[in-house]
Amino acid sequence: MVSQEQRRRQLAREKYLRQQQRRTDARRKARIRNSVIASVLGVVVVLSVTAYLTKPFEDDGTKENANAEVTPSASPSKAPDPCEKPAPGKVKSETWKKEPAMTIDKSAKYTMKLDTTCGEIDIALKASAAPHTVNSFDFLAGKGYFDHSKCHRLTNQGIYVLQCGDPQGTGMGGPGYTIPDENLKDKSLKGGVYPAGTVAMANQYNAQTKQGRDTGGSQFFLVYQDSQLPPDYTPFGTVSEAGMKVLKKIADAGAKAPDQTGTTAPNATVVINKATVTKS
Repeated sequence: MVSQEQRRRQLAREKYLRQQQRRTDARRKARIRNSVIASVLGVVVVLSVTAYLTKPFEDDGTKENANAEVTPSASPSKAPDPCEKPAPGKVKSETWKKEPAMTIDKSAKYTMKLDTTCGEIDIALKASAAPHTVNSFDFLAGKGYFDHSKCHRLTNQGIYVLQCGDPQGTGMGGPGYTIPDENLKDKSLKGGVYPAGTVAMANQYNAQTKQGRDTGGSQFFLVYQDSQLPPDYTPFGTVSEAGMKVLKKIADAGAKAPDQTGTTAPNATVVINKATVTKS
């Protein structure tokens, strides 16, 4: 027969073993929890870096990636709006199923004029080097596609660009068709830099997956300061000296705080009242 003292010791030992097991289980659960947290944080970091690298330039209902190293503005500028009120009118919502037929003269000179609320921006187009892109802009401008549309994005860290060309003003709009990448070996793109004054296409290319070539639509960006970017975005024009002054005015007004998608809109009310492409 087990004595009372032996029974007490047995119960005490069982209690001790239960406590040890609970501690062991707790440590195991803590390790699992910490591992999960670390994994989640790792995923968040990876996603953040991916978003950081593949952010902007959207079109055709999906985010168009510039795959640019862009960081949202650290703090929104409080500079006053330097631009005028937009001209009366509404943006058009028309889209097309196919890229327009080639109608431009590749050997001719073309200029695109953006009559914006902040001033006129003249762009010398590279018809021979980027014929599909210039032909598309000639077509869209002729249809009034860009008229009354906002330039919806301004970046002032990492890269320095003003992004336009989306009638929706959200970074999600496009003409319904896509155009091929062109002129990616332009001699102006040296050392992985898009120099100030460059006008280039946004697209959906992802450098990590190597997916999304030939996905340009209507969205484009104007570089107002030399920007470190891989040569993945069709350079198809150069801003005039007077146009650069307009861009500087817009940039000097700063950018708003990032929205829920991380996009930083310009403080300036940048609206394209009228876009025209002319042959000379």
